[in-house]
Amino acid sequence: MSVVLTHAYYLFEDEKEQKIMRPYPPLGLLYISGYLNEKKLQNSVFDSTFYSFKEQLEFIKKEQPKIVAIYTNLMTKVNVIKLVKILKSDSTFGNPKIILGGPDITYNCENYLRTGVDFLIIGEGEQTTFELSNAILNNTSYEEIQGIAYLSNEEIVKTPARTKMKELVHLPLPNREAIPIHKYLDTWKKYHGKSSMTVSTQRGCPYTCKWCSTAVYGQSYRRRPADMVAKELKMLKTKYQPDSVWFVDDVFTVSHKWLKSFHKEVLEQDAVIPFECITRAERLNDEVLQLLKEVGCFRIWIGAESGSQKIINAMDRRVDVGTVKEAIQKTNALGIETGTFIMVGYPGEDEQDITQTVTYLKEANPTLFTITVAYPIKGTSLYNEIEDKITIQPQWETSTDREIDFKRTYNRKYYDYAVRYIVNEVNSRKTDSFFKFIIFRIKSLLTFIFMKYYKLL
Repeated sequence: MSVVLTHAYYLFEDEKEQKIMRPYPPLGLLYISGYLNEKKLQNSVFDSTFYSFKEQLEFIKKEQPKIVAIYTNLMTKVNVIKLVKILKSDSTFGNPKIILGGPDITYNCENYLRTGVDFLIIGEGEQTTFELSNAILNNTSYEEIQGIAYLSNEEIVKTPARTKMKELVHLPLPNREAIPIHKYLDTWKKYHGKSSMTVSTQRGCPYTCKWCSTAVYGQSYRRRPADMVAKELKMLKTKYQPDSVWFVDDVFTVSHKWLKSFHKEVLEQDAVIPFECITRAERLNDEVLQLLKEVGCFRIWIGAESGSQKIINAMDRRVDVGTVKEAIQKTNALGIETGTFIMVGYPGEDEQDITQTVTYLKEANPTLFTITVAYPIKGTSLYNEIEDKITIQPQWETSTDREIDFKRTYNRKYYDYAVRYIVNEVNSRKTDSFFKFIIFRIKSLLTFIFMKYYKLL
């Protein structure tokens, strides 16, 4: 085998995900595989999701590939480094060249290269992986290939950035046949009663939220033609019969012109599959909501991050909290489920902001919401702003950005309890059981007491 594409996420080592069981395929790797197939470059994908680290190593040892290309992110970094070091130190794997790509690469080049990696791919991976793989396999020069980094005489060399694909019309479909798709469909069916698949229609995001990483696709907006997306949906509907689709795009309704074309093509091609998507409140209106509903949208995730306008402004979200609340309410009224994202512990957030977030969630009344404590990803504006306020900077090779902490308004424990407080407060509003209401209220009171305690520390 010439090239093995892989990653280092193992579902059965992830205790949190095993409680949720909503795995999705490594779409980025599948896009690269599809691109390499179109260019007639032999490759295989080892999707580690349902397998173990040991099984992954056995596969690589059996295949003896010339190149192992690994996707890495802040979640999988520790496992990726472990994999790299074994492949580089044990000749029974055939001494493959190791290529790494993914969002964690861009701002950690030196760290990754010092682990023994041969090449890094910075930015979009399809064209660069093809050109670099060809150079390695044919033993030709790689110095002129755009978008790579490597060590030369212990010095880091970065070639000029690769120009992003302007026309996604030429992008082949992800090579879903390379992995055991049925394992994903069956897992979803078993734990949730319906199966789900992922589809990507765009690359990049034109917005400037300070906590969000744009390391791979940049602050841009590029989109696949609507007729091609509808054709892909039709293929999925015919071949895999998923019960639902998750559009992984950052802002699905950013272009109303594209959405109208998508609506037309999906109906004409009989490609309707129930789907959920993410968007921004100001890119929704009555017409857009109706269009989405008519082509199968059953849930819209509408970003908010906070119920405090002060914090939203600090994040550079560029949206009014009232607009977000109204968008969620309108979507609910139309019979489409809603979801929203909440982040606590952002720089400058105080108790009043937490209270405003609780009020916002109760009034907006999203069907679902997720909540996390803010953490700084290297390369983001948030990281740059708090870099001189970092209080915990764990060892890079054995930790992730999630473990970085910085000086906040209150003790970090305050925000851990704030997460529980918000959840219990909102759930007490949602439940129609008096017994559960009392339980949530008691939990809410207890977590609020702990918040007050840690506020004083």
